[in-house]
Amino acid sequence: MTLNFNHRRLFAITYRYFILLRNNFTRSFQILVWALLDVVLWGFITKYLDSIGNPGFSFVPVLLGAVTLWAFMSRAMQGVSTPFLEDVWSRNLLNFFASPLTIGEYLGGLILASIGTSALGLFAMTMLAAWLFGLALWTLGAAFAAFIVLLFIFGIGLGIIAIGIVLRLGPSAEWFVWPIPTILTPFVGVYYPISVLPLWMQVISKVLPPTYVFEGLRGIVERQTIDWGALGLSFVLDVIFLGLSYAFFTYIYRRAVRSGAIARYSAENFQ
Repeated sequence: MTLNFNHRRLFAITYRYFILLRNNFTRSFQILVWALLDVVLWGFITKYLDSIGNPGFSFVPVLLGAVTLWAFMSRAMQGVSTPFLEDVWSRNLLNFFASPLTIGEYLGGLILASIGTSALGLFAMTMLAAWLFGLALWTLGAAFAAFIVLLFIFGIGLGIIAIGIVLRLGPSAEWFVWPIPTILTPFVGVYYPISVLPLWMQVISKVLPPTYVFEGLRGIVERQTIDWGALGLSFVLDVIFLGLSYAFFTYIYRRAVRSGAIARYSAENFQ
């Protein structure tokens, strides 16, 4: 594994994806539309719950805040996986790796693309939540910044795992990519405390970094406290997960090169 980056090649990967977004409305539209629909849908659901719930308790920050943060994590993951899939669909993947481009430079370019697209999505979601429902997440201050960093790192790691799965199993495996955030949702306590889960699910929850973000959000809303030690543990788990995801992709890529599978990489004949 090389950690030496040629910055021009790294930025070229990022720039290419933004050129695709600029020249195709449907690609840029999907960055925002689903996240904004989540904010609108859950925003009105939380307003309804407030109208029938206990006086003095607001569902808006607990649920709509959690939905916004989880949607951001999903955008970070898709910011890595979608540019990779664009290369697969255009049968351009082999061209990249036939060049002097390294694995680290390629993944670095995808990460930079994810920073841009997920930041745009986060800005749109938080502005809409503040405008329609009065939820200004940035008032959480340092805790909000910590939540964003922790979820972004985890989303990047998930994205790298996802593209490794596609590289190993072939283009048809892209359908394994999209459900990943939904599969993880019950374990990380997006909508409820993990204490309501059965013990075996709680064990899994405690090794997933986002769990501590959503527990922290509920701690702020319900008790006006934040457990920084738990967020520190989340960061350590994030770093470990990101390192493992990089090692996983590197292993899959080198195996594909050794077997010659990468040279046959197309939607029709990859096995």
